[in-house]
Amino acid sequence: MAVEANATLLYIVVGYLIVMLGVGAWAYGKTETAEDFMVAGRSLGAVVIAGTLMATWMGSGTVTGGANSIAYDNGLWPALLFGTAALIGIGILKALAPRIRGFDKLTVPEMIEEELGREGRIISLVVIAFAYVGIVSYQFIGLGFVLNVTTGISVTQGTIIGTVVIIALAAMGGLMSVAYTDAISAFLMLIGLVVAVPFVVLNAGGVEGIAANVPETHFDALGNLSFLQFFALWAPPLLLILADQNMYQRIIAGESDEGTNTGLIAWFVGVAAAMTLVPVIAFASRAMFPELDPGMALIATTTEIPVWVGGILLAAAAAFIITTGSSYLLSACTNLSQDLYKGFINPNASDQRVFWLTRLFVIVLGVFAFVLGQYFPTILEVQMYSYTAYGAAITPPLLAIFLMRDRLTKRGGLTGMIVGALLAVTWDTVLASPYGLDAVIVAAPVGGLLIVAVSYLTTDTSTPTASRT
Repeated sequence: MAVEANATLLYIVVGYLIVMLGVGAWAYGKTETAEDFMVAGRSLGAVVIAGTLMATWMGSGTVTGGANSIAYDNGLWPALLFGTAALIGIGILKALAPRIRGFDKLTVPEMIEEELGREGRIISLVVIAFAYVGIVSYQFIGLGFVLNVTTGISVTQGTIIGTVVIIALAAMGGLMSVAYTDAISAFLMLIGLVVAVPFVVLNAGGVEGIAANVPETHFDALGNLSFLQFFALWAPPLLLILADQNMYQRIIAGESDEGTNTGLIAWFVGVAAAMTLVPVIAFASRAMFPELDPGMALIATTTEIPVWVGGILLAAAAAFIITTGSSYLLSACTNLSQDLYKGFINPNASDQRVFWLTRLFVIVLGVFAFVLGQYFPTILEVQMYSYTAYGAAITPPLLAIFLMRDRLTKRGGLTGMIVGALLAVTWDTVLASPYGLDAVIVAAPVGGLLIVAVSYLTTDTSTPTASRT
């Protein structure tokens, strides 16, 4: 079965995009300071926190990569197991939320500098900017897939349009606009998935029809993946979510501790639902479209179910992609303005200068992300590469700051960060994956072990400890 563009679906998607841009315009008028732009003035309630956390985490990586691609390529069970990484991470973040909120910092590099000095801030700034640009790049491509299905234009042309929309939304109102559009998008996505699943399964021939038209290995526990291959896909999302600056900023942006806690619980429930429903749709898509690009699995099904159902699902997918792209783009630009410019170049910069410089960086970095996205063959590949770089260099030292308390030393933290980052970047590309192991299996564990070992073998008297509460 071939995928045929359906222009009727475009009207629903465009209508929703207009709503999102309208919210962005509203937020533009509400955003006056750098804190408004970066953490929404710390004014978000439980419902908005839950929605923005879910929509930010589950973007193009979910609906065109991650669980979607794994379900199509490898089977339903490994895709469902893949989703447990995020759920474990959310549980740990909930436990750490009081400490995260008590840190009183706007960015992860600021948190790391508090314990590991300016060197730690510089390393984390470079790594986060690199990883987030990669993540933003495949959001652009994901929206290109949506526009390809709805209009028939090429994925490249759709990607250019997606780039413009995502940059515009991030630049207008910062987190204030992103958070509210996130919340709307998250609830729309859940509704779209719940309504679409029975239509997709029936259209694919029901359970028996699907079973007869997918490879036999797709019913094995790990599909056609070995344990190490599966682990190399499963570990990067866990490592990213544990230290993801976007999640930390949203936890900080909560108006109260109680509301933030409620929002985190609702986020867990929403992710559990979405990470079950997306694989089911993508798995059914394999029976319907056996020769499809895996990234198109969920999106393609919208052309074969009733238009109103497909429109809701496609608008929801587009919403997830757009809000995630805006969030990661905004977060990376926050690092450039808050950590690089104000932290090192001009410490006395005014709030307004930092505010407007962040908007400028949104445009510049957005264009760079588009260019970068043209060099990766699949969304899943750039997704895992970005997650691994972040998870190996940022997650171990950040968790050490929260969990090792006074035992962490500057030498230990910096050693783990540098070695983890170098291994993440060079293990697969320069060293050609020695022993057949993926970078994530080596980089993060080695970095973490070095942090612990070097910290216990060294002593620091200059590292601040006031924030370790």
